[in-house]
Amino acid sequence: MKKKNTAGRRMRKQELLDKIVGFLQQQNRQSFNYKQIAFGIGVENPAHRLDVLNALDELVEADDILEVDLGKYKAKSNRGVENVGFFVRRSNGKNAVVVDDEMIMVAERNSMHALNGDKVRVVVSAARKGHGPEARVIEIVEAKEQQFVGTLKIDKNYAALVTDSKFLAADIILSRTKLKGGKNGDKAVARIVQWRDDEMNPRGEVLDILGVKGENNAEMHAILAEFGLPYRYPENVEKAAERIDAGITPEEVSRREDFRGVTTFTIDPRDAKDFDDALSVRQLANGNWEVGVHIADVTHYVRPGSLIDKEAQKRATSVYLVDRTIPMLPERLSNGICSLRPDEEKLTFSAIFELDQKAEVVNSRIGRTVIKSDRRFTYEEAQQIIESGEGEYARELAVLNGLAQELRRRRYRQGALEFDRAEVRFEIDDKGKPVSVYFKESKEANKLIEEFMLLANLTVAESIGKVGKNKKAKTFVYRVHDNPDPEKIGNLSLIASRFGYKLTTEGSTREINKSVNRLLRDVKGKGEENMLSILAIRSMAKAVYTTENIGHYGLAMPYYTHFTSPIRRYPDMLVHRLLARYADGGRSADRLKLEEECRHDSDMEQLAANAERASIRYKQVEFMKDRLGEIYDGVISGVTEWGFYVELTESMCEGLVPIRDLADDYYDFDEKNYCLIGRRHGVRYTLGDQVKVQVARADLDRKQLDFALIDDKGNPNRPLKPVSERKPGKRHEARKRNKKK
Repeated sequence: MKKKNTAGRRMRKQELLDKIVGFLQQQNRQSFNYKQIAFGIGVENPAHRLDVLNALDELVEADDILEVDLGKYKAKSNRGVENVGFFVRRSNGKNAVVVDDEMIMVAERNSMHALNGDKVRVVVSAARKGHGPEARVIEIVEAKEQQFVGTLKIDKNYAALVTDSKFLAADIILSRTKLKGGKNGDKAVARIVQWRDDEMNPRGEVLDILGVKGENNAEMHAILAEFGLPYRYPENVEKAAERIDAGITPEEVSRREDFRGVTTFTIDPRDAKDFDDALSVRQLANGNWEVGVHIADVTHYVRPGSLIDKEAQKRATSVYLVDRTIPMLPERLSNGICSLRPDEEKLTFSAIFELDQKAEVVNSRIGRTVIKSDRRFTYEEAQQIIESGEGEYARELAVLNGLAQELRRRRYRQGALEFDRAEVRFEIDDKGKPVSVYFKESKEANKLIEEFMLLANLTVAESIGKVGKNKKAKTFVYRVHDNPDPEKIGNLSLIASRFGYKLTTEGSTREINKSVNRLLRDVKGKGEENMLSILAIRSMAKAVYTTENIGHYGLAMPYYTHFTSPIRRYPDMLVHRLLARYADGGRSADRLKLEEECRHDSDMEQLAANAERASIRYKQVEFMKDRLGEIYDGVISGVTEWGFYVELTESMCEGLVPIRDLADDYYDFDEKNYCLIGRRHGVRYTLGDQVKVQVARADLDRKQLDFALIDDKGNPNRPLKPVSERKPGKRHEARKRNKKK
C-alpha cells in the first residue's frame, strides 16, 4: 500500500492558524519569514506556502502575532501562555475558563468538550480589536466527577436524557438496552462516558431511575441528585446503626455530671424529630441562675473511621427540603438514640453557665453529662406560655426569656448585626402538593434558644482559642465571618443617602454594624425597606468553617464555633472530638488535615443551601401554576440584564419580569444602581420598587415563574407581536394588489 504523504496535505484554515501560532510561541520570541515558518510547521509543498502567507496576514490583522519588520513575524508576549483553570460550561453556549479569578471565553470548537468544573490547561489568545481574550483547551487535567438529571426520551430507534442542567445544552445519548427499567417520561440520573470531538452529543449511561416526571418524590430526589447530594441511605450504614447499643451503663453515668434531676426541656419546630439541644435551669443558693446547654453526645456512639462516621463525613450536613429532611446520620441515631426525647435518659456534651440577674456570666464549664428531658415544647407552645405567663414550666421559661433578652441587648450593643427577615414555608398535602403558604417568623421562644446556643458556641470557641500571652492556641474548628466587601458597603451607603440615611462605612466593626442596624430599624415599614435590607444582606460575606480564626463579623464575636448541632452538622462532631481530646491532654490536631475537612464542610453546606432553595423555588412554581392570570402586589427583589425579579407580598413567591416583555421602551441595565432605565421615556425599575404583576408562566422544569407587569390601568405590559404574527397594514395590502396587477 502506498504511504500517505502528510507533508503534502493541504491544511484546513483553523489548523494552519493554530500551527503558526504554536510554532512562533515555541521559538523564544525570535522572528521568522514565511518560508521559515512554513518549513517549521511542515508545509513543504511550494503551492501551499501562499496559504501560510495569507494566514500570517490574517493573524497580524487580528493582532494575534507581530510583524516586527517587513516579512518578519514573531509571537506576541501576551499570547500563547499556557494556564490552568476551571472550565465553566453554560447551556447557552457561553463557555469560559476561570484563570486567576479572570473569566476568559472559550468557543465550543476549542473546548475539547470539557464539562463544568473540569480542571483544564488552556492557551490564552490576546484580545483582538473589539473582542476580549479567548482561550483554547489543550488538555483536561482533572475531570470533575458529575452526574446529570433529566427526563428520558425513548422511541424505537433512539434513547436520550433531556437534561435539566444549566451547564449542558446537549442531550445525552443512551443505550436502549441499558435503561435500568426506565420508561419514556421518567426522571433519571445519568453520567457521560464518552464525548468524541466530532460528535455534537455526549454518550452516557443511566445511573438511577427516580420515578415519573412531576411526581413529588421523583422531583425532590432530582433536586438532590442535581447538586450531587444523596437521596437514600446505604443499607450497610443503616445496618451498622442498628447494631449500636443504646444502653447507658452505670459506669458511663459515673464518668459524667448528672443533670437528670434538674428541670430540663427542649424547644423545637413542630415537625422536628431530631432534638439535639436541651436547656436546664435551676436557681443557686446565691440567687444566681444555672443554665445548662445540653447537646446530644453523638461522638460517644459514632467512632472516627467507622462506616457511620465515613458516611456522615461525606455528607457533612443534613439537608432540609420543603417537605423532608435528608439526615446526615441514620434515623436510628438522629431520631432515636441521640435525639433528646422527653422522659428518656440521654448522654450529652454540655456548656454550663452561672448567670447573675443581669445575665453576666459568673462561671462556666464544659463537660460530658447525662440528662432526662421533662418536656418537649414546640416553638408555638413555648411562645404562648411566655406571652400568657401560664402553663407548664412558665416560671422557668420566663427566667430564661429574661436572661436571653439581656444577652441579646448586650450583643447588639457590642455591634452584632440584626437581620430579621421572615422565611416562607408551605403546607403540603399527602401527595406533596403545596396547598397554602405561611411565614416562619422568629419570636421570643426562637430567640431564647438562639441566644443560649450562641453563648455556648462562643464559650466553647474561647475555651480553646483564647490563650495567655506568648502561648499558641491548639488547632480548632472555627465558624468565621469575614468583613463585608468595602465596595458593596460603599454602594449601600451611596444608595441609602439618596433616601436621606447616613451609613458609617469606616471605623471599627462595632461602629459599622451599629450603623447598619440603625439603618435597618429606620427603614422599617417604609417603601425603601425591601431595597435597602436586601442590599445590606448582599453586602455581607458568607460564613465558613476554618482553622484560621478571624472572628465572626456578623455576631461581633472574636471567637465562635459550631458546637450545638452534631446530629445535623459534621463540624460540630469535629468540635466535640477536639474538646474531648484536649480535655484528656491530647496534642494539637493536624492543621492541614483539619483545614481540608473544613473546606469540604463549607462546600457541602453551600450545596445543601442551594438544594433547599431549589426545592422552595419548585414548590413556589407548583403553587402558582394553579394561579395563572391572577394579579398580585409585589416588590422588585432583584434586577439583572435580562429583567427584574418580583417577590409577591402575599406569598413571598418570586418570579421574573423578562426585559423582552417590557414593550413600552428599550431598557438598559444599570448594574451599579440596581435598576433598568428606559432609553426613550426614562422610566426606572429599581430594587425595592412596589409593582403589580400578573402570573404569566409557570415552568416547573426550569423552576421559574414569569410575571407580566401590570400598568396603572390594570393592563399587562405585553410585548409587541413578532413581525410574522402582525396583521398586514394598508400599505402592505396595496403592495400585494399592485403585484397581482
